[in-house]
Amino acid sequence: VHREFEPKLVSVLREGYSRRQLAHDLAAGVQVGIVALPLSLALAIASGVRPEQGLFTAVVAGFLISALGGSRVQIGGPTGAFIVLVYGIVETHGYTGLAVATMMAGGLMILMGIARLGNVIKFVPYPVTVGFTSGIAIIIAVSQLRDLLGLDMATVPADFVEKIRAYGEHVGTVNLTALGVGLATVAFLVLWPRVNPRIPSPLLALVAATLAVWALDLPVETIGDRFGAVPQMLPAPSLPHVGWAEVRALFPSAIAIALLASIESLLAAIVADGMMGGRHRSNMELVAQGVANIASPVFSGIPATGAIARTALNVRSGGRTPVAGMVHALTVLLILFALAPVAGLIPMAALAGVLLLVAYHMSEWRMFVKLFRSPKSDVLVLLTTFLLTVLVDLVVALQAGIVLAAFLFMRRMADLSEASYVQDMLAEDAEETVDPALVEPLPHGVEMFKVHGTLFFGAASKFKDAMRRVEKPPRVLILRLREVLVIDATGLRALEDLLDKAEADGTAIVMTAVQSQPRTVLERAGILARVGTDNVVPDFRRAVERSKEIVRDSP
Repeated sequence: VHREFEPKLVSVLREGYSRRQLAHDLAAGVQVGIVALPLSLALAIASGVRPEQGLFTAVVAGFLISALGGSRVQIGGPTGAFIVLVYGIVETHGYTGLAVATMMAGGLMILMGIARLGNVIKFVPYPVTVGFTSGIAIIIAVSQLRDLLGLDMATVPADFVEKIRAYGEHVGTVNLTALGVGLATVAFLVLWPRVNPRIPSPLLALVAATLAVWALDLPVETIGDRFGAVPQMLPAPSLPHVGWAEVRALFPSAIAIALLASIESLLAAIVADGMMGGRHRSNMELVAQGVANIASPVFSGIPATGAIARTALNVRSGGRTPVAGMVHALTVLLILFALAPVAGLIPMAALAGVLLLVAYHMSEWRMFVKLFRSPKSDVLVLLTTFLLTVLVDLVVALQAGIVLAAFLFMRRMADLSEASYVQDMLAEDAEETVDPALVEPLPHGVEMFKVHGTLFFGAASKFKDAMRRVEKPPRVLILRLREVLVIDATGLRALEDLLDKAEADGTAIVMTAVQSQPRTVLERAGILARVGTDNVVPDFRRAVERSKEIVRDSP
């Protein structure tokens, strides 16, 4: 494909980049950077790492995703979708384990892009994506109750049920001041866009909450109280050191990060395409996301992907080229240099309020409810993915959701496939002969077997079952493949078994109306040669004539 692996930045510079567009991109990039700052802090803390690690991710991964990506307007960085996954990995393997899993995921994403799997990722069933995003939203919301309520807890269990139980045990330690700050933050985030939608509400909400807590000396825990000072610069690059056993143990987590990052980044790119009428290069986007996820842990970052809300804000703010995304990353870096000491004063309850709203928007509850009107199999996939995400593990939920959806799809395909004997030429075949007078019973000793749909491993058993119903082997068996568009290896094996049985019974096989894909497969497998070129005919009328010749010539 022409320029499939060319970053959009290169395309933009070749087409010509005007000062007017630079002004638009600068304004959009600064605005998105201001929004990304509080979100990056909050997402990092919710993921179980230090707050500045979210900022490092927004700077390093955000810059690379825009500079190398296949979308003109994609904004990359930490997102809510990773909170559950990252928290679980950090809890089990520490940050070093997370860094290794993220870098492996980056390598997998590069390979997926090179293998041109960008379009395949879009085929992850919708009930699976809604199920795990809704599940993640529930977990994010529940994980913020400690800070929202100001509970006096040293640690919070990772398990969902254990977390609820721990909250119940510490309910007597609720800090009403913290609850007031958190609820006021949520109210501000909801109401401010109606007053002035141009000025980002998350940053304003945090500034207002921080000033109130500082000026009134309110007894509310802050970032500084829990994590100490936030550094003012990027850390020196370093690589994690782990053994082969840890790499093997972390590989399933790496696959989950790669899948999640791929799905979310390509969804964000599709949303952006719809908003601005463009078209992203999905495989180049995967490569860029992979590079960003390899680089992010080198600077103590966490997994990154395309952020749908920040990408949409970029488009609405006038960003039309990757320069806006690069400016967003540099804006976060400049704010880190200038205001890191002040970040320690931000109340944890206010950050919890910001994340509660993130969880609400992420929940897609309207679509969740709407999917209950879908076929029962889709509802089963939705609920399975949702419940496994909440109660077990996101890795298990993703794997189970996709596998279950694939099995149900195969069952549907098998249900659509039919294999049956036909004694006479049917009226539906008359179009091949045009003349109704030619619609006649099959000659004595000749039977027809008709296959409809895809002859794949899910439907091959139907084919074999139908073949077993014949009590007496016919002299000639017409195999009508007019409505078979695809044959796989299992279907091929079923045909080979049929040929073996036919040779043993002395039955001649005549194949009619073989389509292009099956013909190619049958030729490669040597089945057409076994049947004989004279016995592979284009239509039903010729099949009947050939059958009569075989019956007449037989002893």
